[in-house]
Amino acid sequence: MKMLVLISTLTVACGMLVALLWLSARPQSQLATAQESPTMEGRVNAPDFPEGLQWLNTDRPLSLRELRGKVVLLDFWTYCCINCMHILPDLKKLERKYANELVVIGVHSAKFFGEQETENIRQAILRYEIEHPVVNDNQMTVWSQYAVRAWPTLVLIDPQGKIVGYHSGEGIYEIFDQAISKVIATAEARGQLDRTPLHFKLERARKPRTVLNFPGKVYADEKTQRLFIADSNHHRIIVVSLKDNSVEMVIGSGQAGMDDGSFEKATFRNPQGMAFDPATETLYIADTDNHAIRKAGLKARTVTTIGGTGEQSRVYPPRAGRGRETALNSPWDVLLHNGTLYIAMAGSHQLWRMNPTTLELEPHAGTGREACYDAPHALCALAQPSGLATDGKKLYFADSEVSCIRSADLTPEGRVDTVVGGDLFEFGDRDGVGREARLQHPLGVVYAEGALYVADTYNNKIKRIDPTRGEIRTFLGTGEEGARDGERPTFDEPGGITYANGKLYIADTNNHLIRIADLKTRRVATLVIRGLEAIKPPAPAPITLTERPELAVGSANPTVNLRIQLPEGHKLNPQARSQVRVVVSGGTVDGKREAVYDLKRTELSLPLQLSADTAELELHLLVYHCQEEQEALCYYHESHWRQPVRRVEGAPASISLNLPIQKP
Repeated sequence: MKMLVLISTLTVACGMLVALLWLSARPQSQLATAQESPTMEGRVNAPDFPEGLQWLNTDRPLSLRELRGKVVLLDFWTYCCINCMHILPDLKKLERKYANELVVIGVHSAKFFGEQETENIRQAILRYEIEHPVVNDNQMTVWSQYAVRAWPTLVLIDPQGKIVGYHSGEGIYEIFDQAISKVIATAEARGQLDRTPLHFKLERARKPRTVLNFPGKVYADEKTQRLFIADSNHHRIIVVSLKDNSVEMVIGSGQAGMDDGSFEKATFRNPQGMAFDPATETLYIADTDNHAIRKAGLKARTVTTIGGTGEQSRVYPPRAGRGRETALNSPWDVLLHNGTLYIAMAGSHQLWRMNPTTLELEPHAGTGREACYDAPHALCALAQPSGLATDGKKLYFADSEVSCIRSADLTPEGRVDTVVGGDLFEFGDRDGVGREARLQHPLGVVYAEGALYVADTYNNKIKRIDPTRGEIRTFLGTGEEGARDGERPTFDEPGGITYANGKLYIADTNNHLIRIADLKTRRVATLVIRGLEAIKPPAPAPITLTERPELAVGSANPTVNLRIQLPEGHKLNPQARSQVRVVVSGGTVDGKREAVYDLKRTELSLPLQLSADTAELELHLLVYHCQEEQEALCYYHESHWRQPVRRVEGAPASISLNLPIQKP
């Protein structure tokens, strides 16, 4: 973890300078005293948010003054940080428990350059499914006002706008649950609490549904000609044939959870790295947010948990154990070599190893301290390892938080060395040799044709390393965010990379795409997946039935001219089957009460027969659409409409229905 200090109460009377000194001095906890007291309140005014900052997950800037009457919890975070990710479930629990009393505000104070951009923070909000307002503190202004020193740090503010206390580090739920309940009780007794519900306009309301959703990792197997895609935010694995790019199978229902069983019923939670054993047709999966290792048998079509309890390990130093009896900490990637499964344990800043037969689990390298320290395995320090590769002699791993590519010996008694990159706060975009080179939070690495290829995530590039010389050079990408194919390709935070048949396959995470790069020509194309119906996005919350105004028709047999209004520059995706299902009450369509039509075009004429003066049409629209020149990025639209119809003498004999689809 970055830093851990227990929540404290202020004992000073007033003054901003005193508050800053308190936060920077990190006094001993006074929580025990606060817990014994029937009341809890602050003493120092909390600094309000400066004007001019950009806000997300809300349609307007917020101020602490307008939030008087609410308990406010500030979460200082940066989206690269695994510790910041770990507290998000606790924040959600607090938000739901105190839905009408508590307002959580994320203060995004970036570590990396790429994290300073509002659009990148928006993508992180969507990826982590954050449901509270977030302010982009890209100049660290709010961070400085509160004298914060570590990610994550949380500051509790009472309904009178005064600081109650703070906490730096993980394990926040019980601490803040107790503190918030006492702050609420104190404010309520004094008539200072406002329980009026607040509703914010979330970023997800503006995000169209894509067939893939933030794919994190990819794994290609040449022997079976398969590509495994971690469709991370859809909580499932997609298996695609490399022969014709068609979907072979889907592993997981698409719902978040930790259920073993058949492919159709099994659930994951943000799965990432994968390793495949073609001899047994077994896929090993790093089920990151479940803190588990899962096994998918492709022949039996079943998923089994083989490592992890489902709860995050908080033991330091981490302990060895067996299978499901051993708690793990955010496994981000796995690699199978000579019967051993190696694990990039991002949350505990270590490499682990597992025997898939005996299910024995133990640390392989790293003390659990977060740093870039080269030494023998038992003494070295890593920082959020997130990607694994091997040349058969060494393990190579993307040590993301120190922006390095490092190596570890395969044998337990070996050592860790840094191949290229800097340290915790030495990052950038500089080609070069060894420790003089700079990367920015790389997440993926693969060994292919004598070289290492790196997904340099926050630089939006793919880089090539000569491991014998320790030299890294940009291989693909301009550094711009985008999804351009060809000889000057662009990417958007690529997170995974694999190799097969002379090509790199890249999980272009923020673009929701899989990209293909030819190693010889350096040309990039986007994978066009066939059989998209097999990977229809998991069902969201119940779809709202949209009521349309009643239309008048002058015939008992009117024609309904249906027009799907696609976004400008979009077309129906020819790789998928778009449909409209029509159900009629008070009549029939094509002589049936219910009919399903394939959409070959955006316009369709429906022959309606009315058996009464009033009727209703219910239309269920399923549309796959894409940009006219980009069939690979497929959007999925689903909507329900109800159209009342009344027969009126003299009205037109046909009616027109225009059904609009949201612009991506």
